[in-house]
Amino acid sequence: MDSQDIRYRAGDAAMAETERKQADDNNNKGKRDQKRAMAKRGLKSLTLAVAAPVLLTLFTSYFLGNQARSSSWVLHLMRLASSGLMGLAAWLVWVDGGFHKKPNALYLYLAQFVLCLTTCMVGSGLAGLAVCLCQSAALFRCYKAFNETSPVAGNMVKPCLAFAAFVAAVNVKLAIA
Repeated sequence: MDSQDIRYRAGDAAMAETERKQADDNNNKGKRDQKRAMAKRGLKSLTLAVAAPVLLTLFTSYFLGNQARSSSWVLHLMRLASSGLMGLAAWLVWVDGGFHKKPNALYLYLAQFVLCLTTCMVGSGLAGLAVCLCQSAALFRCYKAFNETSPVAGNMVKPCLAFAAFVAAVNVKLAIA
């Protein structure tokens, strides 16, 4: 009789182990589904954060841009890349909760974005120089604010700052000539 009890208990333990594994698998499946849904939301917000500034910059430079004194296509492409990079940097700050902790960073991002769009419309010369210098100042402050929240986002602002300084130098050259 003892041997039958042992077999029954061993079988009972095996069934309990199987039930536990199935419960763990169901629990892990639920966690995987939650992670997958969270990743999809993150991908959607990343797409929006990068595509919206790029599309607005493209629209502004194509339809509202100063066509009489149009700069080279390289500057337009660099402006699009700068807008996308700033959108990515802003998304990184937003993901880390930086805009809630430091709302000043959001205002600086929006200010530099509006100045970028204004640069597309103004063109070159003294007015373009003034706008580029203001954008460079906003980008520098953006760099400081983003770097406090996310050093990676702060490093993404550096090429945008270099581009804005380059455009300002080009405008100085055009204003003098």
